[in-house]
This record gives sequence, C-alpha cells and structure tokens, in this order.
Amino acid sequence: MKGSVSAVTCLLISLAAAVSSFEDPYKVLGIHRSASILEIRKAYKQLAKEWHPDKNDDPAAEDKFVEISKAYELLTDPERRKLFDTFGRVEEARPRAEPQFRRYDTFDDIFASSGFKFRFSDRDITLFHKLSITARAYENNIIPKSYRTPHLILFYSDWCFPCLQVEPVWRRIMEELEPIGIGIATVHAENEKALARKVGIPALPSLILVLEGRPRIYKESLFSVQKVVEFVRYKLPYRLVEEVTDDNVDDFLNGWRDNKVRALVFQRTAPLRLRYLLTAYFHRDRVAFGHVGASEKTEGIRNKYQISTSQDALLVFNEMISRPAASVAMADIPVHTMHDVINTNYYLLLPRLSSQALLDALCPPGVSWSRKRICVILVCQDTPSHDPHRESLRRFASESRYSKERVRFMYVYQERQPQFVSALTAGDDSPIEPTLHVALLCRRDESHVKYEWLRLEEGEDRGWECYNDTKVQLETAIDRVLYASSQQVLSREAVIQDLIDEQTQGFIGRLIAKILISMEILQDNLGKEHVLPTVSVLASVIVIIAAGYLMSYLMKMEEAKFESKGYKKEKNGLKTDGPNGYTPELKIHDMRAETYNALVHLLRPGCRTILLLCDTQSKPRLLPKFHKYVWPYRKNKALMFATLNLDRGLGWYSELLGQSLVEPRKLNINPRNCVGTVLALNGMRKYFCVYHAKHPEGSSRANGRMKKIVSRQLGVNPAGAFMGFDDNTSESDLSDVEQGKPNDKMDDVIYLDQLLDGLPMWLDRLFEGSTHRYYLNYWPDFVTKK
Repeated sequence: MKGSVSAVTCLLISLAAAVSSFEDPYKVLGIHRSASILEIRKAYKQLAKEWHPDKNDDPAAEDKFVEISKAYELLTDPERRKLFDTFGRVEEARPRAEPQFRRYDTFDDIFASSGFKFRFSDRDITLFHKLSITARAYENNIIPKSYRTPHLILFYSDWCFPCLQVEPVWRRIMEELEPIGIGIATVHAENEKALARKVGIPALPSLILVLEGRPRIYKESLFSVQKVVEFVRYKLPYRLVEEVTDDNVDDFLNGWRDNKVRALVFQRTAPLRLRYLLTAYFHRDRVAFGHVGASEKTEGIRNKYQISTSQDALLVFNEMISRPAASVAMADIPVHTMHDVINTNYYLLLPRLSSQALLDALCPPGVSWSRKRICVILVCQDTPSHDPHRESLRRFASESRYSKERVRFMYVYQERQPQFVSALTAGDDSPIEPTLHVALLCRRDESHVKYEWLRLEEGEDRGWECYNDTKVQLETAIDRVLYASSQQVLSREAVIQDLIDEQTQGFIGRLIAKILISMEILQDNLGKEHVLPTVSVLASVIVIIAAGYLMSYLMKMEEAKFESKGYKKEKNGLKTDGPNGYTPELKIHDMRAETYNALVHLLRPGCRTILLLCDTQSKPRLLPKFHKYVWPYRKNKALMFATLNLDRGLGWYSELLGQSLVEPRKLNINPRNCVGTVLALNGMRKYFCVYHAKHPEGSSRANGRMKKIVSRQLGVNPAGAFMGFDDNTSESDLSDVEQGKPNDKMDDVIYLDQLLDGLPMWLDRLFEGSTHRYYLNYWPDFVTKK
C-alpha cells in the first residue's frame, strides 16, 4: 500500500513539474510578452536547432525539444495566446473535428415513399475538408511559405452545389500542380468569414493564388485546368527567367558578381514549362536562371556544353563559367532532381556576406563545439585592385581539402558592412586596418562569435602574392582551430549585429514596386461593374483639371494682351507706364478750364463725374489707390473719372463749398486738409456728394484706423471740418502728418496713405443712394489761379 502511494505521489510530482516547466511559454522561448510572430518564430528556430535530438547528445534534449514545440504552438495560436495572457491558463489545441457526413442524402428521406431518389454520385466535399486550413494557418504558414512556394487556395462551404461540381476539377488541379511545386489548400468560408472578407472573396467557390505574401483572385472558369495553369504562370514575377542566346550567354554567366549562382535551363519546346518557372521562383534569392531554347541563335551554347536537342537539361555554374559545376539531362527532369542539383551548388565558391540570412546559412549559430563550423572571412573593399586577393582565396576554396559542412570561405566588403567589421576589430590584438586580412570565426549564438585574426607573415600584399605561403598559413590556422578540443583556441569574443541587406531596393525601387503592386491590385479588384463608375470619376477629374488649365491659359492671354499695349504690372496690381506718369486702363481726366464743361455742364441725365482732389505732391501717391478703387466701375458708361489739382482749382472748390452752406459766409480753407477728398458731381441735377476720411460717411465702418468726428468745431456745420473750414492746425504740423510722422498735438491723425481707405464702401453707398447730397443753385465757373 505504501508502495502504491509513493508511486502515485511521484507521478503527481512529475506531472506538477511538467506543468510548472510549461507555465510560462515566454520563458521557455526566452522572449518578452509583447514579442511578434517573427520574433517568436526566430527564437523557436534557434532553440529547435540547439535542442533537436539529432543534433544534441544531452539526455534531456528530447523533452526540452517537446517543451519548446508546445510553447511555439501556443504562442502562434492567437486565441490560446490571448487566453494565456489573460487568465494564465494553458490548454492544448483542439483539432477541428472532421464533419460527419451521412452516407445518404437528405432528400432521399423526404421522397423515399415516392420511389424517387436524388443522387449526387460520388461527388462530395470530403476532399475539401481534408485540405481545409484555418486563418491562423493561413497567416503563420501559407503567407511565409508563399515567398518561395505559390499556394492555390479554394474557398468553399458545405451547402455549395457549385463547389460539388468543381470537386473533380480540383482533383485534377491537385494532380497536375502539386507535384511540380505549388501548395494546395482549402478554406471553409462559413467558418473563416474574417479571412474570406480580408481576401475579398466575391462568391463561392473562389480560387486565390497566394504569391509573395499577397492573394490574387482567379476570375476565370474553374472548370478549365489549363486556364488555372496559365493564371499561375501569368502571376509569377516578371523576367523570372532570362532568355539566353549565343549573343548574351557570356554576359549572363559572368554576372555572378551579384553574388548569385547561374543556372541554364535547356528546353526543346516553347514556352518554358511551369515546373522550371516554379523552381526558378523557389531559388530566386540565390540563383539566377536563364532559358536556352532550341533555335539557330542557341546552337553555339548547345555545342559548347554538348546538350542534345532531344532532351531537357539543367546546368549550374559558379565562378568557373568554362564548365558547369553540376548538370542533369533527361526527357523530363523531375522537380526533386532539380532541387537536389541546385541545393548541392547553392552558393558560389567564394560568396560575399551580403545579408544576415546568408550569414545564418553559411555560419549557422548555436552549433555545439564538436560540430562547429569555421568561417574564413576575407575583409576587402569593392575595388578592382582587390580582385587578385579574392581570386587567391577563391582558388584556395576550390582546392580545399575541408568539407563544406565544417569550413566555409567567404569575403565581406568593409564599406558595406562597417558595423560587422568594426565588431571584429574591437579587440586589442586586432589589426588597425583590417583590409585584406583574414578572420577565422565561429558563432556561438545569434549575436556572439568567437574569432581570431590571421596575420600574413610578409605583409598583406606580399603575402597574397605568394599563394603557396599563404595557403600553408591558412591550412595551419584552420587545422589548429578545427581539431582543437577546447573553445579557448579562438581567444577573442565579439557581439555582432544583424548584417545590412545589400539586396534591399532603394527608395526609387520601392516606390516603383509599390506603384506596380497598386496597379495590379486595382486590376484584380476592378470588375465590369466597377469600370463605369471608375471611368466617370476619372473623366470628372480630367474635366476639372482641364477647366482650371483653360482658365489659367485665358488669364495669361489677357495679361499678355494688356502688356502688348504697353502696360506693366506693379506689385500693387496696378498698371503703370513710367516712374511718375500714369497710363491707366480706364480714362481719368484732368479737370481744367477746357475740360470743365465736358465733366460738369454737359453731362447727360443720370451721368456723374467722380472727382479726386489732390495737389502736386500728393497726386503720385493718391492716384494709384484712386484708380484701384474705381476700377470695378470702369464699364459703367454713366460715370466719368477725373482729378482736380488744388494748386489751380482751389477757388472753384471754395465757391462750391460756399454754395453748399445754409447761410452764406466767408470761408478760410486750408488746401492741405482738402487733399484726398472725392466728389461725385451730378451736373444735370446740380448736386454733389462728398467723401473725406473724417466725414461720418467715411468713418470707422470703412476702416478701423479712421477717426470719427466727435463734436462740432468752432460752431461750424459738422461737415465743415472735413472740408477744411476754420482749421487752426499749423502748416508745419500737417506737413509732418503728410510725411507719416507722429504728432502729439492731434489724437485723430490720418496719414496720407490712409485717406482713401474708406472709399470702396462709400462708393457702394453712393450707388445705393444712401449718401448725403449737397444741392447748388448753379455750378461756379472754373477760374484757374496761378
């Protein structure tokens, strides 16, 4: 009894220990709680390589690997991860139960008594359920894999009769495309509605192609396997395989300086088979493919490499273009054979460290010291003068007696990977200038490396020129590190950051790619029902732009027309000709004795003359503003515009004011205070209206800087002040005001440039008939006083 109790106790303790060890999957993977899917996947890959039972001899490796796998499965499932983050519970993933289908049809039960039965033959959607995936599998598996393997996904539902009709065609698609490298899957649209909306499924059944992380909707008939094949072919990247002839074969094979292996595909017929295109898509990051057809332009290539026209062939080249590194020829090359040939020669003899992915592939981290891989790295620069040194190391790599699984040779451009090189030169005994020096490196994990520098005995240039001596030094150093049992043989340790991806597109390339992707998305999503609205919107935008351009063009033509007449445009928008002379676009007359009758006595009924009072000094400054304010009325044929120089017309103005008074009296007028006055003369009805900056009609309602008249001045009519009556202000003070200088003696000073600021509003009131009218018995004669 005691033994059984102790056994149960031990079992409970072991179960508790197992649960406690899996309590925190973040701790198992060594990541923080806000880690993204990419960070979780990266941590999982690193730990899986380290604790895989086939690579780790530790007895606890298998249990540790299972624990890592469970933690990864939990954190990549959004629902289970959310449950754990919220409640701290760990639940095993519940596999979706396969729907149980009855072996008979529902309609058979209903109409069994009548002897009539519905038969759908053997067509059912069991196949769809077997291939069905969830939204989580789509995001975590299909999307990442689509960058190397295109995937066809069929959306279906249980009670979808067209889906039943498509089932045999779907079987043929699977049989045709899955063996040559296309992933096949299905999605139950009713169970994964969010995914169906995200992808943009228009109806059921629908087929999409997931390529480079983006779905493309197939819009043709699903009953044609050939159309599906052409759809996949059309959607593959442009110029995935380059056409190679006798004229460009040397340029193609010598292009290995882009750090990619070259592969030539010889095919008897055209176009290139889809299996070859899919293989090129799978290896496009590391291999550049070229297609050699069977024509007169390719006879030289076939003769040089002895390729028969009766067979297809695949030739893989590295830096040695005189002969292929590997080749295979047969009537139909199997896909797995092509992958095996390419994977065996996946890298150049001397590849360049151009990205973090390449470093991880050539120098994998987390390998035990007994299975360590040594990376021999030459630091150089992207210059032709360093080609002989790279060629010497390439020759050593081709003659190397070491396995590629243990020793890898490569080089790095110092100017393109400055952070990586700087991390290796931070040690005390590191070379001051690492160019053309070799580093022996072994990675402990993602960021920690152990290394040492190999110094050539006769100097960097001399050492590389003496190939045999350099070879002996390299072999001695590699043997010492490779066969040493202690990690202390590599004395230096450094922390490195991720390498810069040299293949990344620049800003212009990314912009062009975005534009092309946007155009492709629009092309895929715009159906026939969207064409007319889209065309209407585009046409409206074009019409609006064209109308704006036409208006701008007409305005420019109008300005050119005025300029052709000799008018020039100043900053204030007025037309002038000469420094002081004024050639307006509307006629402004000068009131003199010879023009007086035409401007006053001979005016037709309903016509008026707008007269500006100024003197010789103020005219150049007041006339442009007067012209600007009366310009909107230039087309009114009942108006005439004129100016009166007070230096010679003050007598006429004095007599005009005298007649406007209720009681006749002698007037004392200061002509400076009359500058800026505007009169509207009605010659037929013998009255005038007056504007002045200090007149109530030209007060602060027109401009905030104007000053109102607050009281009668010296017992005269309130309107007399603005006309210049009985003004005791000295001449000198007014001169200062006219020049814009402040005057402490006046609180309501108005500067010369402000005299006409209220004129636009006064003109509006004038034509409304709301201005005060001063009637006369007769018009005084115009007598010029010199």
